[in-house]
Amino acid sequence: MKTTVKELRLILTVDNLDELISFYRDTVGLETSKEWHEEAGNGIILDAGRASLELIDAKHADRIDQIEVGKRVSGPIRLALRVSEPIPAATETLVDGGATSVAPPTTAPWSEVSRVQAPDGMQITLFATSTLVDK
Repeated sequence: MKTTVKELRLILTVDNLDELISFYRDTVGLETSKEWHEEAGNGIILDAGRASLELIDAKHADRIDQIEVGKRVSGPIRLALRVSEPIPAATETLVDGGATSVAPPTTAPWSEVSRVQAPDGMQITLFATSTLVDK
């Protein structure tokens, strides 16, 4: 029998939880789904809307970095967030909230994009146009 996945969740273990909650929730705009503070540890689940898993090889990762940044810079994990605001405005919001600009907005073959680095070091591509088909 085939498994049916209902949700994709990316889990990051971080040392600066409060700073990253502020960045991803308050700056990026992800909404709190669940939050807990326990003796055994603290955490939060932030709703990112629709999720997908993109698997690429190193050669394609290099191509994406070349288009978006001009050189290979990302590690094995990079977040990509489709935003409703214009890419320059969304980029500015994230930079004002603690991210570092990796590359200014540009037009890739698939969408207008920009690349920032979150306070935790995670590279984030902001993009405007989804390739997913709504169901």
